[in-house]
Amino acid sequence: MQQALMTVVLLLQVVSALAMIGLVLVQHGKGADMGASFGSGASGSLFGATGSANFLSRSTAVAATIFFSTTLGLAYFGNLRGPVTEAPSVLEQPASAAAPAPVASPASASGAALIPTK
Repeated sequence: MQQALMTVVLLLQVVSALAMIGLVLVQHGKGADMGASFGSGASGSLFGATGSANFLSRSTAVAATIFFSTTLGLAYFGNLRGPVTEAPSVLEQPASAAAPAPVASPASASGAALIPTK
């Protein structure tokens, strides 16, 4: 039951995200009204001269609300499931006993072989 509900919430999130992307891409920017003053013909659009602004912005707000609420729902359901594996967290594991790698001293470095001799 919980898995089916999580699938529905995930589907709602994907649909709302795609709706937000589409709605934002359809909306006019702030500078788009400048072209209308030079005879762009924005009054002949589908929603009228200013009718699309309210409809699209409210639709975007609804899609964003659905997206954020489904995100909270997925976080809640993800926390209910518990850890996916039985392995302890990285923070709970003891530090490894391996010794750090030795640092080469400048005298033992083979840098002298790289200097060309004449």
